Amino acid sequence: MRPIKLIAEIGINHNGSLDIAKKLIKLSADSGWDAVKFQKRSIDLVYSQNYLSQPRESPFGNTQRDQKKALEFSENDYDEINLFCKEIGITWFASAWDIPSLRFLDKYKPTYQKVASAMITNIEFLKEVSSRGIYTFISTGMSTLEDIDLAVDIFKSSNCQFELMHSYSVYPAPEDKLNLSLIPFLHKRYSVNVGYSGHESSLTPTIIAAMLGATTIERHITLDRAMYGSDQSASLAPEGVTKLASMIRKIPPCIGSPIKNFDESEHRVSEKLRYWES
Repeated sequence: MRPIKLIAEIGINHNGSLDIAKKLIKLSADSGWDAVKFQKRSIDLVYSQNYLSQPRESPFGNTQRDQKKALEFSENDYDEINLFCKEIGITWFASAWDIPSLRFLDKYKPTYQKVASAMITNIEFLKEVSSRGIYTFISTGMSTLEDIDLAVDIFKSSNCQFELMHSYSVYPAPEDKLNLSLIPFLHKRYSVNVGYSGHESSLTPTIIAAMLGATTIERHITLDRAMYGSDQSASLAPEGVTKLASMIRKIPPCIGSPIKNFDESEHRVSEKLRYWES
């Protein structure tokens, strides 16, 4: 069993603060995660003007626009994130929620792309993403098998490498709704790598997902689950970030391969215990 890739989803849990973002990046790097991920939106494309004008009390103002705008990093912010990640040696990328955001991210020559569950039915967007030929994680929450079939066809037609990410898009997700059996099912159906993007509050389902063959694990992370934000309660706090990485890293060597070996270490024990063979 090969090593499992670990992606720490910072998403919008930075609450518009570069300082918080850097602390989460550093936490991820120090805990042995492979990459951190953000989210990038053009709010006037992703949301209607009517929605943006609606009232919403938040630390950033009194409307949906105030809240959404505050959670979007600027180009200068991303330049700083890019430099910081290079300095401490961790990969970063972001899930774009619209084509202009996707093109904005091109500047940073990302190692990976991510199609969020909300975007899996946007055919124009999928074609734009797949045209880049960059390894792409495709989350499958809020979708039917027919939706996934179409997305897979688009990426295969474009010869763009991808990995499906099983997900249940409720925050936090009830554990009896996770249906982790879909991980081996999707692998068999499409003959591709299948990871797991978890939104549950605990660690156990993520460990089970890895045991069922998930090739990548993605979990939201936060400095404090009591912080403001819709994703915070479905995120791992610092202790969980470190603990989960340690537990996941132990899985491949423990599982090994389906080959029965009677090695030298066991031979030495057998010589002591099998008296009738001596």
